[in-house]
Amino acid sequence: MKQMDMKIAIVGAGIGGLTLALALRGRGIDAQIYEQTDELREVGAAVALSANATRFYEQMGLRAAFENVCAEVPGLIYRDGRSGEVIGHHRGAPSYRDQFGGSYWGVHRADLQAVLSTAVGLEHIKLGHRLVNLTQHPGHVSLAFDNGQSVDADLVIGADGARSITRRWMLGYDDALYSGCSGFRGVVPAGQMSLLPDPETIQFWVGPGGHLLHYPIGDKGDQNFLLVERHPSPWPSREWVLPASEGEQLCLFKDWHPAVVEMITAVPISQRWGLFHRPPLGRWSKGRVTLIGDAAHALVPHHGQGANQSIEDAVVLADQLAKAGPRNWREAQEAYERLRRGRTRKVQFASITTADMLHLPDGAAAQARNSRLGERESLLHHLDWIHDFDALNEEPNERQGGTWL
Repeated sequence: MKQMDMKIAIVGAGIGGLTLALALRGRGIDAQIYEQTDELREVGAAVALSANATRFYEQMGLRAAFENVCAEVPGLIYRDGRSGEVIGHHRGAPSYRDQFGGSYWGVHRADLQAVLSTAVGLEHIKLGHRLVNLTQHPGHVSLAFDNGQSVDADLVIGADGARSITRRWMLGYDDALYSGCSGFRGVVPAGQMSLLPDPETIQFWVGPGGHLLHYPIGDKGDQNFLLVERHPSPWPSREWVLPASEGEQLCLFKDWHPAVVEMITAVPISQRWGLFHRPPLGRWSKGRVTLIGDAAHALVPHHGQGANQSIEDAVVLADQLAKAGPRNWREAQEAYERLRRGRTRKVQFASITTADMLHLPDGAAAQARNSRLGERESLLHHLDWIHDFDALNEEPNERQGGTWL
């Protein structure tokens, strides 16, 4: 394919930045990635990739590479966190792939980044380049890095995550919002979980004031978990991750089901993660600089859609840049934002309100939630507007949704 004459600089070699580089290459557009760390490493233990994202990796020819490092997740189960009773489940025929047109994968972030960076090629990734400033000129943007180097580009794409330097440059301030929840993370080897039912599925264990989310990753049956509670409030630090002591994870959950207690005590706990998000922006671009992924719309993890929305952003932006051509980059920016703003706002809203649903106190509201989750069609409605979405073939506002049910 003939290369398009456009120099694009991507800030950040995370999931969104690497996916964008691959999507651009598939459309004949070269890009260079600038990553602040000296080695490629992802923050967090693992990630769940749903069909609205994995279908694009399969189209890029990466399915075999992912299958070597991923666990295929066949279903979703909601349980009462204390009794272990199944509240609702989506599994069996039709399979997840038949239902949504793609796989559901659990993968360690390091393995995901390795697959993507290998596909991109390390020669296209500049490590040790922490962005410190952007300067707009009539025909280009200059990027300055803390190592003293600078480069010029026709377009800059800020894919530098939830704590984006590019977003801060665009706004002039830090607009992070604490969600009122914090969490503990861990990866537990399969051999340390003798009590876990249905280990092949993604599961939510719910109860008053908190929940446990876990799913298998890799090919050995290890479990990635996120334990969430509504504490502390307000968040006591400017840092998003604080030291934690072993036993803190049991304060709310010590009387929950034995499988829950077994999982959350199977590995040492040393950090508490504040769950932050960012308010929607009216515009994701400033001149020749555009945001994607968490830099544009950081969300809390209660729907497991942070990485997936970054992937959707990447393929749409690449598609619009290819359609518009190098001289019409502003038209591509506008089309990209028009196609993505409504979708990501719905997912952001759904993610933040899902915690309210999962953490209901005992009573009539929790009973009504359980009844709804027990209805197969209701649970599918809860999922389909997210997982069935094809970012390259749906117009904005065409699909309804935006709440947990």
